[in-house]
Amino acid sequence: MFDIGIRNGRIGTASDVTMCDIGIADGRIAMLGEALPPGREEIDATGLYVLPGGIDSHVHLSQPSGDGIVMADDFESGTLSALHGGNTTILPFCLQQKGSTLREALTGYHALAEGNCYTDVSFHLIVTDPTPSVLGQEIPALVEDGYTSLKVFMTYEGLRLRDDEILSTLDAAKTSGALVMVHCENEDAIRFLIGKHEEAGRVAPPAHATTRPIAAEREATHRALSLAEIVDVPIVIVHVSNREAMEEIARARQRGAKVVGETCPQYLMLTADDLDREGWEGAKFVCSPPPRDKASQIACWEGLEQGIFDLYSSDHCPFRFDDPEGKLNSRGKTSFRWIPNGIPGVETRLPILFSEGVMKGRIDLPRFAALTATNHAKLYGLYPQKGVIAVGSDADLVLWDPTETRRLTNEYLHHGADYTPYEGLEVTGWPVTVILNGVVAVDQGALKLKRGAGRYLPRRRSALVGARPDGGL
Repeated sequence: MFDIGIRNGRIGTASDVTMCDIGIADGRIAMLGEALPPGREEIDATGLYVLPGGIDSHVHLSQPSGDGIVMADDFESGTLSALHGGNTTILPFCLQQKGSTLREALTGYHALAEGNCYTDVSFHLIVTDPTPSVLGQEIPALVEDGYTSLKVFMTYEGLRLRDDEILSTLDAAKTSGALVMVHCENEDAIRFLIGKHEEAGRVAPPAHATTRPIAAEREATHRALSLAEIVDVPIVIVHVSNREAMEEIARARQRGAKVVGETCPQYLMLTADDLDREGWEGAKFVCSPPPRDKASQIACWEGLEQGIFDLYSSDHCPFRFDDPEGKLNSRGKTSFRWIPNGIPGVETRLPILFSEGVMKGRIDLPRFAALTATNHAKLYGLYPQKGVIAVGSDADLVLWDPTETRRLTNEYLHHGADYTPYEGLEVTGWPVTVILNGVVAVDQGALKLKRGAGRYLPRRRSALVGARPDGGL
C-alpha cells in the first residue's frame, strides 16, 4: 500500500503531458501507471494538472542589507510564502562579509535556517572578499561539501568585484567545479549617472531606473561573458531585463560559450513607469536591474518562449515599504539612492507564469515545468532528486487547478512584506495542493505542515560543467 495515491491527474513534466496515477511511499515517487494499488491517503486530481514542485533558485532571505535596514523575510516567513506559491525547494544566498570567511558566513546562515523552514533549502555562496585562502582552500573544500554554486556582483559598493577578482573567482570555480552566477550592471557608469542626477536634483524613485540604464546592464553582461570565455568556464547571467543583454547571451552561445540566462516576473509584468507613482509609492518597485519598458517586456517573453532563458526565478528580495527599517527608512525618504533594492515575489512567481504564460498560450505545460523546476534542478545539482516526476525522485508535487481565478492582493500572501508589486493582478490557475517529500503540506490554502519540516540539501556539481557547448541543459 502506498502512503498517498494520486488519481486521474494530468501529469506535466519538462518532456511531455500524460494521464496516469502516482503512488508515493517513504517520501518518494514509488510508481507511475494505471490502476495502481490503493494509498492510505487518496487524492482525486480530476481536472487538475500535477506538476513538479517549484524550485526557486534565486531568493534572498535574512540577508544583511546595510545599517538599520532589515529584510522583511526570514527563513520561516520566506519558506512559508514559497510553499503556498507552489514551491517545494528554494535556493537563498549566503553572503560573505568582507574580512570574514565563507565558512563563518555559512555557520551563521545555517543557524538562521535550522528548524525554521517549510520547504527544502540549499545555499548559494556570495563571494565579496576573494582572498587567496578563500579561492584556493575554502571554495574547493566547500564544493566537496555540496556548496556548488557561487555568485559575484559587478555592482553595489561593498559587494562588487573588480574584473581581476572576477577572473580569479572564475578560475577557482573552474578548478573546483563550482558554477558562478553574475549580477551584471556597470557600477562605475551607475555612480556617474547618480552624480549627474543629484546635481540636477532628480532624487525621486524614478531616478533609480534612469541611473541604471539598459546600456549599463548590456555592457556588464558582455564583460562578464568575456571574462568567462577567457577562463573557459560556464556562467549564469541572472535577472536579465532586456533584449540587448539577451543578445549578448545569444552571441556568446554562438561562439561556443556555456551560458545560462535567467529572467524574473518583474521584467514580464512591471515597467519603469511603476517607479513614477504619486508620492513615494514608486519605492515599492525599486529593484536592480530596474523594470524597463514595454518593448523589454516583450523581449523577455520571447526569451522564455525561444530558449534564451532556461531559468525563471523570483529574485525575491523583500523589504517592508512603510517601515523605518525598510523602503521608507530615514534616508530612503529623501533619495532613491537609499531605498533598499528588491521586491517580494517568491509566492507569486509561479501563478504569474502559469496565468500569463500557460493559460495565454505563450508557453506550454512542459516549458512551464522546465522553467520553474526541472532546469533549476539540473543546473544546480539537484536532479533527479528534485524537479521531475519520476520513480525514485522525491515526491515534491503540486496540483494546479487551471480554472481557479484569483486576484493577487497582499492580504492573502504569506511573506513578511507589507505590499506586493502585483497588487490587483488577476491570475488564472492556482496551486491548490502542495506535497513536500511525500507529505501534504498545503491543501486548499490550509497549511498541513509544521515549521521545520523542510530539509537542507547538499548538491552535486552542476550539469552545466559538462553540458553541451550551447549551454543547454
